[in-house]
Amino acid sequence: MATRSEIETLIAEVALRDRSAFSLLYAHTSAKLFGVCLRILKDRAAAEDALQEVFIKVWHNADRFAAGGYSPMTWLITIARNHAIDRLRAGQAAMAGMDEAAQIQDAGPGPEDMAIAASDRTAIDTCLQELEVERAAAVRSAYLDGDSYRDLAWRHGVPVNTMRTWLRRSLLKLRECLTR
Repeated sequence: MATRSEIETLIAEVALRDRSAFSLLYAHTSAKLFGVCLRILKDRAAAEDALQEVFIKVWHNADRFAAGGYSPMTWLITIARNHAIDRLRAGQAAMAGMDEAAQIQDAGPGPEDMAIAASDRTAIDTCLQELEVERAAAVRSAYLDGDSYRDLAWRHGVPVNTMRTWLRRSLLKLRECLTR
């Protein structure tokens, strides 16, 4: 392992964006920093990812290291420790959110409701087939597509009041068919 002054010098050179110094710093300190990450995260893959992110932080923040202050290893270990703890907390927060999500009830229909709706849909389709083709199309357009009486009247070439009568009589026939 490198001495304190050698690591300080490497960090100073990394601050100047010296890639070879960065490689040497990694070679001299990565095993120790990996151990810190692994001890906190307790997962090898997560610790490896954290270690990469730690060295990215070191690359970007090497100019913040004050030589003569803390030990350079203390500075590096602090970065690794804090980053690993942040990752651990972020993972726990994500898991807590998943636990809460499991408690939320689905607002959608259940299997029984879906089966009933499918049965009702089949019955309505069967009853619509008993209507005249133009009137069944008008009912579908009015109640499924939301078309207005005026639009339907224009499309079918009849007065608006006639369209209202068609729809009213068609709905009465549908109700009669569905109650059989």
